[in-house]
Amino acid sequence: MPERDAPSPEALTEWPLFPLGTVLFPGALLPLQLFELRYLQMIGECERQGTGFGVVTLTQGQEVHQPGKAEQFEPVGTLVHIERVERPQAGLVKVWCRGVEKFSIEATRQRSDGLWLGRVQALPPEPAIQVPEDLQHLSTQMHEALTQLSAQPSEVPHWNEAWRLQDCSWLSNRWGELLPLPLQMKYRLFALQEPLMRLELVGDMVAPSERSP
Repeated sequence: MPERDAPSPEALTEWPLFPLGTVLFPGALLPLQLFELRYLQMIGECERQGTGFGVVTLTQGQEVHQPGKAEQFEPVGTLVHIERVERPQAGLVKVWCRGVEKFSIEATRQRSDGLWLGRVQALPPEPAIQVPEDLQHLSTQMHEALTQLSAQPSEVPHWNEAWRLQDCSWLSNRWGELLPLPLQMKYRLFALQEPLMRLELVGDMVAPSERSP
C-alpha cells in the first residue's frame, strides 16, 4: 500500500460495518433483507441515531456468520444512507440503502454480538472531470441502460439524482456498478481514486459497438 500521513484522531469516525460479497459504488442502491441479531440491532441503532453504516467487501468468510469462520474484508468501503426500512414480520427487516461516500478503514473491533465496528476516514471527493471525446460512447450506452433499468418497478428509485453522464466519476461508478465483473476486478475499479483512469479501464472492456452494460 502507498505511504500516507497518519490521519488525525478527530478525522476518524467509528461506524458499524456490514461485510458483503459485493462492491457498493457511491450512488448505487443496495436492498437488504436482515435477520441476524447483530444487524437487526445495528439498524435499530442507526434509526434512533439518524446515522448510516459502512458496507465493505468480504475477502474471507460468509455474509451470514458461521461459528469458527472469521470474516475478513477489504480496507476501502462505502458509507450508506438508509432510505427506507420495512418490517414485514418479526425477526426480518427490509432495508434500502444508498451508497454515499468512500472511506478507508484504520482499525476494527468486533462487539460481543458479532457486529464489526471500524475506525474509518472518509476519502476526499473525486475531482469533476469531463468525459473525453474518445469515451463518449460510454455515456451514450449508459443512458440507454439507465433508461431501461429505471422503467423497472422499485420501492425506491434506482438512482435518486440527475444522471451526470458527462462526469467521469459518476459515469464510471455506474459502469462499475452494472458491469458483470469478477468481484476482485470490481473492487479494483471501486478503490481507484482517479475517475478518468477508472473510465478508461471501463472503455478497454466495453466495445463502442455494444449497446448496454
